[in-house]
Amino acid sequence: MPAITVEEFNTIIREELPWGNEIGMLADTIGDGTATLRLPFGSNFLRPGGTVAGPIMMGLADACMYAAALSRLGPVKLAVTTSLNINFLHRPVPADLLAEGRVLKLGKRLAVMDVTIHSDGHDEPVAHATGTYSIPPYKD
Repeated sequence: MPAITVEEFNTIIREELPWGNEIGMLADTIGDGTATLRLPFGSNFLRPGGTVAGPIMMGLADACMYAAALSRLGPVKLAVTTSLNINFLHRPVPADLLAEGRVLKLGKRLAVMDVTIHSDGHDEPVAHATGTYSIPPYKD
């Protein structure tokens, strides 16, 4: 069973990730070590050439990693990104973006995750990211 619910993570987006809230990002599902986030398509996400800008997909991937990490840790607000690598694989179509993330390894101080991003309704991934989150030391 996940340590945080979809509703709890969406509250974090609304109240503590203002950039995510402003662009409409929401968690669709959260499982034990997994998360799926949705970013509704917006024409303001486009860069010259008519494709979704890389920083938009990077932000979505990072937020998805945060959701996946919290699904195992619970609401640890000071879990932070220490590394993020992304490969842009295919041009996204003008549709919602879906990020599917999972925890690959969870240790005492680090969580390693990966995220695959798709354009909604398409099987071909548009980006793949890997990242590491630092977990703050537990305090009584």
